[in-house]
Amino acid sequence: MQEITRLTKTLIRFKTMPSRPGEIQRCAEFIEDWLKVWDIDYRRLAYGKVPSILALPQNNFTPILLMTHIDVVDAPDDLFKPLEKEQQLYGRGSLDDKYAVALSLVLLKRHLQRLRKQGKGQKELPFGILITADEEIGGFNGAGKALEKVQTDFCIVLDGGSIEKIVVKERGVARIKLVSKGKAAVGKRPWLGDNAIEKLIDDFIKIKTYFVKSVAGHIDRAVILKSIRTDGLHHPVPEFAEADLDIRYVGNEDLERFFAKMQQELHSRVVVESIEPLFPDGESYHLNLLLDLSKRTKIGFEDGLNDARFLARYGLKGIIWGANGNHSRHSLSEHVDLESVEELYRILDEFMIRQSESKHSYS
Repeated sequence: MQEITRLTKTLIRFKTMPSRPGEIQRCAEFIEDWLKVWDIDYRRLAYGKVPSILALPQNNFTPILLMTHIDVVDAPDDLFKPLEKEQQLYGRGSLDDKYAVALSLVLLKRHLQRLRKQGKGQKELPFGILITADEEIGGFNGAGKALEKVQTDFCIVLDGGSIEKIVVKERGVARIKLVSKGKAAVGKRPWLGDNAIEKLIDDFIKIKTYFVKSVAGHIDRAVILKSIRTDGLHHPVPEFAEADLDIRYVGNEDLERFFAKMQQELHSRVVVESIEPLFPDGESYHLNLLLDLSKRTKIGFEDGLNDARFLARYGLKGIIWGANGNHSRHSLSEHVDLESVEELYRILDEFMIRQSESKHSYS
């Protein structure tokens, strides 16, 4: 735990916000140097100037994949000064997701050291790691691209849940555009026009009624209005307006069919730009083994959205799991419970040993 805590503190000091791409690069280079020190083979990928780091047993395959990320949401400078207090580690990224980066690196190093004592090497590892750097802004150039390079039987996304809860379902996201056309009017007679913005607002309210809550008692709406564009600068009553919406959904609905049906009720034209599915259910021998090793852990659902959704794109099974932090991610009091990090490490360590037993044993 001392090694994981020390490494997490170092990672927190990097201000790896999307607005600071140089810091993200510096942090990625630090991790590369760390891997070199311990003689761990890795690959650095870069898409859209976003770095990802892969360290696998074989070129493109690993039985188990641990996936984490180094980027964080914006924060004042003080939050990049880690503070350890009463078994809690505070700081931006402490919970989301730098403790997990440190844990996966140390776990990889320790297992490789055990193998080398037996005259074996990295190819015998039962797991590999993927560290990305754009999860907070969608993950499209991180996990969205890097997972194409990986074949795995099971992915553990260390970015959510808690010791008590393994997440097997999250929201999916659909991105749609509403395009509204009205009728322009001159300034002297605006009542003769048909306001495209007003029609757009009416349609947005209608759509919102379909996606109000994800689960009973949850107050977060599942429709996000991202932007509105109009030609209102040229006409007192705009004749054109369009809006970009993100719709977070929780079931396995046929959304394209749903939007087609909804189109009959709206003034605006619905343009479906993309539908990203929920990540695949992780039901498997691997999940059962984790539940067997952690008796107080149950499976559950979360209302968030992270890089786990890209597993569906590549047909990969997986779960979301992690340490405890009192739901403090992204807050000014973000922190991770170090005792839960230690417990998570212990369980994953034993899990990896069990995975490897059919091929070789660790001392």
